[in-house]
Amino acid sequence: MAKKIILLVVVLAMVAAACSSTDSGATAQKSLLDDIVARGKLLCGVNNAVPGFGFVDSAGEFSGFDIDFCRAVAAGVLGDPNAVEFKPLTAQQRFTALQSGEIDVLIRNTTWTASRDGSEGATFLTTTFYDGQGMMVRDDSSYQTLEDMANTSICVLSGTTTELNLAARFNSIPYTPLTFDDNDQLRNAFVAGQCDGWTSDKSQLAGVRSNWPDGEGGPAALRILDETFSKEPLGPVVRDGDSKWADAVNWIVIATIQGEEFGLTQGNVASYSGDNVEIKRFLGQPTPSSDGGTTVFDPGLGLPADYAVKVIGAVGNYGEIFDRNVGPDTALGISRGLNDLWTHGGLMYPPPYR
Repeated sequence: MAKKIILLVVVLAMVAAACSSTDSGATAQKSLLDDIVARGKLLCGVNNAVPGFGFVDSAGEFSGFDIDFCRAVAAGVLGDPNAVEFKPLTAQQRFTALQSGEIDVLIRNTTWTASRDGSEGATFLTTTFYDGQGMMVRDDSSYQTLEDMANTSICVLSGTTTELNLAARFNSIPYTPLTFDDNDQLRNAFVAGQCDGWTSDKSQLAGVRSNWPDGEGGPAALRILDETFSKEPLGPVVRDGDSKWADAVNWIVIATIQGEEFGLTQGNVASYSGDNVEIKRFLGQPTPSSDGGTTVFDPGLGLPADYAVKVIGAVGNYGEIFDRNVGPDTALGISRGLNDLWTHGGLMYPPPYR
């Protein structure tokens, strides 16, 4: 009798374990992607104070390079680039907002680093902008190099890689760091003459400089020193543990780069009628199958077959996004450089869509 009871307990334990495993597997398969589709809206964490990247104009409208990538994700997932709610976040708020679920994705000049990847519960995706840290000074100052700035005060945002890079670069140069929680506070201190230099990613400095008021001398009143003293790969970030959602965002970003490589633009992507099989596959059009018929390629990303058409049709390819917001013909005047396609000597190299 005792043996039968022991056997029964073992069987029940095995059944319970199997049920628990099944429940756990079902839970593990649930993705934020499904929740966003059901919700009908993307929650995107952004900056609202960096012209060219994430900025709110006088009419209260969000615009910029990062804002366009939020719209790209909304277009790819929901078919509507306007189905997005922008959540302005400071540097200190951004990872807390991501971890707590306040936002679905962070697209806000955030540098990919080992410690952030390892300890912030964050998964960094394809880099959208290769940047580097620089120093901005008043044009009428005598500073030409960082070494010239010995015994000066330098404004920097707290809780950023910028603050760490500044300390590393000025290791042997005496200086006083003045830290601030947000750009408005930092800007006010710089205008008041509390600091001699303003350090940040060069893209951000170019944005601030482009929007400098005429009453304070306009853009010509500021000068960005030549030296770049860090590597700052910037791109979207999602929470750890959800590969389905990470893959969806990642391939939406990649689609903008692949679109430029293919010569697909906001104006022609929806009307493509050529016979290039790779392009047709990328656009979700039927392609020849091994049985003599046709098939529509499904990579298993959980996105519509024609998601790339929706993305590029909404915001353009990578080159169009870059040129429209920060390129040589804008107030920021940033050249493509490392952010050009690999075929032009840059680092933008999309993996194969097959």
